[in-house]
Amino acid sequence: MSLIKQLWLAIIALLLLSFVGSLAISIASSRDYIEQEVRIKNEDNATALALSMSQLDKDIVILELLVAAQFDTGYYRSIILRDTANNVLIGRSASEYSGDVPAWFRSLIQFNVPTGTATVQDGWRQFGTLELESQHSFAYASLWRSMLELAGWFLLAGAISLAIATVLVRGIKHPLVRVVAQAKDISARRFTTIKEPRTLELREVAQAMNILSANVHHMLSQESQKLDELRRDLQHDRVTGALNRDVFMGRLASLLGSDDVRATGLMLMVRVQTLEQLNEQLGHQATDNLLRALVQQLSQLDGSSEEALIGRLNGSDFLLLLPLQESANKLASLVRHALEQVFEQALKIVAVDTPREMVRMPAAIVAYTPHDERGTLLATLDDALAEAESDSAHNRIVVREGQQGSLFNNHVEWRTALNKAISQGPQLAYFPVIDAHNNVLHYECPARLKLANEWQTAGVFIPWVSRFNLEPALDIAVVKKSFAQLAIDPEHKMGINLSIASITNAQFVTELRALLEKQPQHAKQLCFEVPAVLNAHAIGSLRGLCTALRPLGCQFGIEHVGAEFTKLADLHDVGLTYLKVDSSLIRGIHTSNEQQTIVRGMATLCHSLGIQVIAEGVVEQAELDSLFRAGLDGATGPGVRV
Repeated sequence: MSLIKQLWLAIIALLLLSFVGSLAISIASSRDYIEQEVRIKNEDNATALALSMSQLDKDIVILELLVAAQFDTGYYRSIILRDTANNVLIGRSASEYSGDVPAWFRSLIQFNVPTGTATVQDGWRQFGTLELESQHSFAYASLWRSMLELAGWFLLAGAISLAIATVLVRGIKHPLVRVVAQAKDISARRFTTIKEPRTLELREVAQAMNILSANVHHMLSQESQKLDELRRDLQHDRVTGALNRDVFMGRLASLLGSDDVRATGLMLMVRVQTLEQLNEQLGHQATDNLLRALVQQLSQLDGSSEEALIGRLNGSDFLLLLPLQESANKLASLVRHALEQVFEQALKIVAVDTPREMVRMPAAIVAYTPHDERGTLLATLDDALAEAESDSAHNRIVVREGQQGSLFNNHVEWRTALNKAISQGPQLAYFPVIDAHNNVLHYECPARLKLANEWQTAGVFIPWVSRFNLEPALDIAVVKKSFAQLAIDPEHKMGINLSIASITNAQFVTELRALLEKQPQHAKQLCFEVPAVLNAHAIGSLRGLCTALRPLGCQFGIEHVGAEFTKLADLHDVGLTYLKVDSSLIRGIHTSNEQQTIVRGMATLCHSLGIQVIAEGVVEQAELDSLFRAGLDGATGPGVRV
């Protein structure tokens, strides 16, 4: 039985006890008082009547008239005159008055009043004995009315008390519900915090659980930070902070081989052409400062990513990926300004003047798209960079236009085609996510849109969908399509991608919830995934989305987790089901002890929160075996087969 029910029963029992106790005490007191008063009345009336008879002649007729006159007042139940031999000389009696008093009440009260007696004198001798009993039946009616009035008052007082108790119980219940919900969250490894209630006992419980949640958040922050520092030590160049060549090339290959929105953009390569001369002229420390300044300026060109994807291919070559960028000429202008800033910093690094021609940093820009060959792109960059090096300018930039053409000629055609494709409905691809026993956890279901009479992958149309703010419409269309698929095959769970723009759109969340409430049996089969690039506002929106949809049985996950893993501490109370590690950390993991250490640490932290860890982009069986040995719960990618 719940505490609230027990509290209600205690309040009702207390009211009933008070009512019954007060009623019993009141009736018992009234009964004793009436019995005492009637007894005294019987004695007084008997004495007064006997004294009157003693003063009269002892004529039976006269005495009988006196008795009759006294009895006819209606206040007596019986008046009997007996002689000295106990024979009845005169006797008058009346039936007992019952009125509207229930029989059970009369039998419960049952007055016990002795008869009043007095001696009638005839001169100096005794004439007889007078017995008188008052009519006390009216007292039953009086007590019955008193009981009804008392019961009515108690009903009114009880109703008022219950109304007050309702307010009090509600005031107790609300913080109690929050405390219970927090306890359930913690049992599910969602370490939430609540406002401390005013009730002392509940406040102490809430304080203890809030401290627990705060400690978990602090622990996750520390461990995530340590893991990120380990990742940087193992994967980043110690001098500049850029990615090592092998790590960068792995991420580039993973990106080009995916259908992700980041698989479209621009690549920038910068070469410090006179690095050896600079090292001799400026010194080792000054040259390192120059290279760090270059990486810092290049990293600032990418304002959309949490961590710029920049790698140091060798001592003098630096390569930067800029996802979703499309204007090469605009980028060239920004790069030229950035290199000028680096040159200005180079002049400040050393005490002597540095000739301008001594710091030469030619650059090349080329566009990349999904499924481009990495070797071809790098060859194009090298060719463009060679052309830039041949110029005498210290920061010559060469732009090579992409060879592939766009599906449509202008923005109007793109918008029209996208609206039409979304209204017609997307197509869903199926990629299994399996566990160590080859059981399917769920299917990844990325969307395909029919554009230019062909089904196109997300990497082709997502940049344009983002540009036209069509993400919410596309995501709703994908959910509707998933319902149609689940109606055919309701057994397998489906992983649906939601964009950041959608989860931060209140109208989208409302529409999505209404849609899921109409199909509760299908809602339990959906796993919603959001990208790992989450800012503070997006994390708050994700928390609200999970709160709104979790009662419907939906699951939630984060995909493409890499450098953003440090945000795990901010997501400890969201209630995530799984986390998908980006393929850049998975590719070639069976040959890299450093990657195994990083992924194993991520899995350990996630498991402490009850979050499953799934690997993306697995291409080899060796990678799969290594991942499961590292403690991961699932895997997906081209090399995964059911």
